[in-house]
Amino acid sequence: MSAAATAMTQPGTSDGTILVDTQHDDMVHDAQLDYYGCKLATSSSDKTVKIYDVSNDSYAHTATLQGHEGPVWQVSWAHPKFGVILATCSFDGSVLLHREVRPQNWALFYAARNLHESSVNSLSFGPHEYGLVLAAASSDGRVSILTHNDDDTWQVEYIKDNALGVNSVSWAPFGCYKDDQFPRLVTGGCDNRIRFWVKNTTGAWVQDKAPLASTLSHTDWVRDVAWSPCIVPDKNRVASCSEDKNVLIWTQEGQDCEWTPTRLRVFDAPVWRLSWSTTGNILAVSSGDSSFTLWKAQLDGTWSEVSSTEEGKAS
Repeated sequence: MSAAATAMTQPGTSDGTILVDTQHDDMVHDAQLDYYGCKLATSSSDKTVKIYDVSNDSYAHTATLQGHEGPVWQVSWAHPKFGVILATCSFDGSVLLHREVRPQNWALFYAARNLHESSVNSLSFGPHEYGLVLAAASSDGRVSILTHNDDDTWQVEYIKDNALGVNSVSWAPFGCYKDDQFPRLVTGGCDNRIRFWVKNTTGAWVQDKAPLASTLSHTDWVRDVAWSPCIVPDKNRVASCSEDKNVLIWTQEGQDCEWTPTRLRVFDAPVWRLSWSTTGNILAVSSGDSSFTLWKAQLDGTWSEVSSTEEGKAS
């Protein structure tokens, strides 16, 4: 159930940066802005999710969402065409969907209890063109696909990824290929690999036949994967990061063509999270040493660091 909270507006810093005191009782694992950048959701090991309204240089805590029985690893906002919906995943093996029914008033929309046999580590809503659909990656080695039906029921499908566990999942943007609109996913696993999946003409999820070049690969757990927004159809880019301190950029120049990796950089600590800008030319990278960097793609295919923060200090 959700619990409304008293809103307390907090100012930002002089440079426009908003520093959010989450008031979580334990470590914060994720923070995501909604489609419009007006709502912020944070998840924590204290088993709760907190919601904030963000405006200009201030924020207000408006709700605390409960219901999980373990640490909440990640959150994901649905496209606003479906309403204000937030999905959360947890160590308890469950995925919960919450809806804001009235301003600052949240209710549990759907509870997929025991969806997996182990921790659900990552989740992501698919492109809205496919409907209200959610993918969740688990330590039990599977990825679940939850699809909302017209009769208000939910369909659950599973992809068997790898036996060691799946840490991350990301959807391909709609229209990433000219002649193919089938849903696609990329996953990152505890077997040090990334895998591409496609829902074929029979409705089954199968591994994509496009090969991965063997010139570079990760040597430790892949912690996150992120499929870049697609500006030009048939030209795709995926980023992956790992416990091996590497970030790899995988590029593909046509459907079924080989995915070619390029090393962004070897970082000073394991790299945990990745996020693309809406234009797909800037990549945000966060590492285990509390550092956060922004990287921009150049016209010649190289990448340059354009911004960094370390222990709360920006440069």
